[in-house]
Amino acid sequence: MARKTRAAAPLPTAMRQTSVSDYGRRGTVFGSLVGLLFFSLLAGVLVSSLALPSILVTSRSATASIGFFDNLPDYLTIDAQTQRNLIYAQRDGAAVPIATIYDQDRQSVAWKGVSKFITEATVAGEDRRFWQHGGIDLKAIARAAAGNLVHKSITSGSSTIAMQLVKNILIQRALRIDDAAKKKTAYAAAISDTLNRKLREMKFAIGLEKRYAKKDILLGYLNIAGFGGNTYGIESAAQKYFSVSAKDVTLPQAASLIAMVQQPNSRNLSDPALYAANKDRRDLILFDMRDLGFIDEASYQAAIASPIAPKLRTPNNGCLYAADAKFACDFALRLVPTLAALGETDAARAAAWARGGYRIYTSIDLGQQDVAQDNLITNAPPTETRFALGAAAVAMQPGTGRIVVMAQNKGFDNSQDGGGPTTTAVDYMTDRSYGGSSGFQTGSTYKIFTLTEWLKRGHTLSEVVDGTPRAFNLSSFNSRCINSDGQAPFVFNNDSPGEGGQMTVAAATKYSVNLAFLSMAQKLDVCDIRDTAKAYGVHRADGIELGAQPAAIIGTNEIAPITMAAAIATVGANGLYCAPTIIDKVVGPDGKDAPGQPRSCSQAVAPNVAATVAYALGAVMTSGTGSAGSPRDGVPIVGKTGTTEDSAQNWLIATTTKMSLAVWVGNTDGGHHSLRKTTLVGTNGYNTKFNIFRDTMASLNANPDYRGGDFPAPDPALVNGRGAASGQ
Repeated sequence: MARKTRAAAPLPTAMRQTSVSDYGRRGTVFGSLVGLLFFSLLAGVLVSSLALPSILVTSRSATASIGFFDNLPDYLTIDAQTQRNLIYAQRDGAAVPIATIYDQDRQSVAWKGVSKFITEATVAGEDRRFWQHGGIDLKAIARAAAGNLVHKSITSGSSTIAMQLVKNILIQRALRIDDAAKKKTAYAAAISDTLNRKLREMKFAIGLEKRYAKKDILLGYLNIAGFGGNTYGIESAAQKYFSVSAKDVTLPQAASLIAMVQQPNSRNLSDPALYAANKDRRDLILFDMRDLGFIDEASYQAAIASPIAPKLRTPNNGCLYAADAKFACDFALRLVPTLAALGETDAARAAAWARGGYRIYTSIDLGQQDVAQDNLITNAPPTETRFALGAAAVAMQPGTGRIVVMAQNKGFDNSQDGGGPTTTAVDYMTDRSYGGSSGFQTGSTYKIFTLTEWLKRGHTLSEVVDGTPRAFNLSSFNSRCINSDGQAPFVFNNDSPGEGGQMTVAAATKYSVNLAFLSMAQKLDVCDIRDTAKAYGVHRADGIELGAQPAAIIGTNEIAPITMAAAIATVGANGLYCAPTIIDKVVGPDGKDAPGQPRSCSQAVAPNVAATVAYALGAVMTSGTGSAGSPRDGVPIVGKTGTTEDSAQNWLIATTTKMSLAVWVGNTDGGHHSLRKTTLVGTNGYNTKFNIFRDTMASLNANPDYRGGDFPAPDPALVNGRGAASGQ
């Protein structure tokens, strides 16, 4: 590289380096011998690199080192380095990044993405003869040998940029080793202050210079170097410390960044206590840039006069710092270890994710997510202090299982200190194994499965059952999988006083009469009802086996909202159950698309049965217990309410043919605070689920992509058994 020539200006006193004569005055005879031996070994390396006979080096130690040198491979490749991973969601049909996930904060950049100031500062500060030498610098070695002469050890290594790149490559390779013992050994070998390490770096540096262009070596170094903490590479460093791209840094910013690379943890700009050390090194680099003719006097004076003034980027690693949909981000992140696109084994997938460079595209619609989030916070304020109020909404596409909305009233905070009472790290929407709670009793939403089993067995909606409150001998229920013998009779009640008597199954569904469904269950097998629920994808959030006792018929199993959203979506898909998915696609570091979560769908119930279930649940939303939550926008909708005995947990789950929505509002701590006896935002707490559901579903229906149509007609034989539909 051409450069201007000028007389070197003297260094400021504060920046003047210790001279060779200063070292000599403090040296000893023993120190001189050590230094000379070190120099002879390095000279032997140079001789070897020039392909001269190694016998010219007469020292036994030198000969041994040269043997080590000769046995090394001839070259090292510049590896693709650990990168950030990005998680995306959808907004107005376009994918937008919402979260950055990384082990090492690095964004590799191309040559055009690096400022001229940075490349010049790197050469001036780290390897001023970079453009002239072939990987090792003889003058620098001589200077280092003289310095080491009095210190009896290797205090200066004369490392060129190519040698520093080698060291960093070997460190990064060591960190990627899975075996802990081997990793420790490799890492120690990469950083140890030994002659053999220097010899290895020198030979590999020579190989790099033969294999790669100079600018590729310099760029490789800038992309791999550490800049403090887990910040690596010039692009991430520029963004972290100055909130600009590496191509846009100013002259003093460039010098300040390069000032970090020798001692990144004591010269970075994360702490004002480190500013002085950074400025000392920065100003020395600026002096050298002027000395080499890279900058003129005016630029130099202006740069050293500028204060250290970082513009630190807000922390961005993890779902805690996601721009939106933080709980959805966390759920997707917990699913990453299952993605086949990252590898065939758990270990391979973990290693691939740690190396990074992946883009995870989720199915979350941020526009709809924001609507749901606002509805939840407005109607179920996270600031509630009378009891542990939680609320969640999950929207899903029937027939695919794609999750479009995952929102809850509490903010996401998984930091060590937490974010206070308005936040939580617990995802109310998911199973415990995915960061969720142990689930919530579902109340009468569970009656869907008794209704389905009833129709599967050839019963009809027009059959009359007894809804009168009364005591039941549990042994009177058919149960092939549990033993109820010897248990005392249990008194069941309906939700509303005075409710009961003889009624059709259609009416019992419309008004959610508990005792009518227990009467239906007596004509079935409670274990078959449980198995029907399983076919709908239902399982307990805590991983325990789904209960089949008679009380389960009215919703005592504790289940996550995401599971109930998938269950009701099965009705919307005419009996086709699809497991919930949130990851649509994965793009690897090579830029190639790969599948996300696999679709897993099965016909949970025959279409004619599903259509008849939908028919019965339609009345719930038009004039039954769920009517207060209906958007009344002309889109056909079917669903079911659920309220536990003490009204501590409240649900509304419903679906169109294009979108299902599950809304839960209740106690998060296992408490029994009744929402019916509580006023929330000017209304009875029982109505909160309706208000959240109605406005959220209305927004979904307003989107043409999500607006559903007519449900298939019910099976007349299952409605009234006479070949023509009638009933409630």
